[in-house]
Amino acid sequence: MGAGMKKVIKSGAVITAAIAISLAGTSVSFAADAPAPVAKKVAFSPEQKAAFQAAKAQFKATRDARQAAIATAKASIATAKSNFDAAKAAATTKEARQAARAALKAAVAAAKASVPAKPTKPVRP
Repeated sequence: MGAGMKKVIKSGAVITAAIAISLAGTSVSFAADAPAPVAKKVAFSPEQKAAFQAAKAQFKATRDARQAAIATAKASIATAKSNFDAAKAAATTKEARQAARAALKAAVAAAKASVPAKPTKPVRP
């Protein structure tokens, strides 16, 4: 082992010891702190409860509609893919294959565009 390697090993040991001391110090400081008081839950008004329940119902309905749109898009993409495979097999020229590929891309883009954006979860009042 060279002198340079010994320095690296010693510096590694020093760094490890420093980390161990710093971690021990932070664990002691955490133990010394008093536990933070837990915030009491505030009772919601009936209007707030009703609004939140309505927002939850709207979220679930939007989510279900999005899932249905995704299923429809997957089916249309599968149909477009089978049409593409058939057109590609029947194509005799390069232009016909390119047209089939362009039709597939357009169908996939249309299917993706039909899927609505992901809904955001309602926030508790």
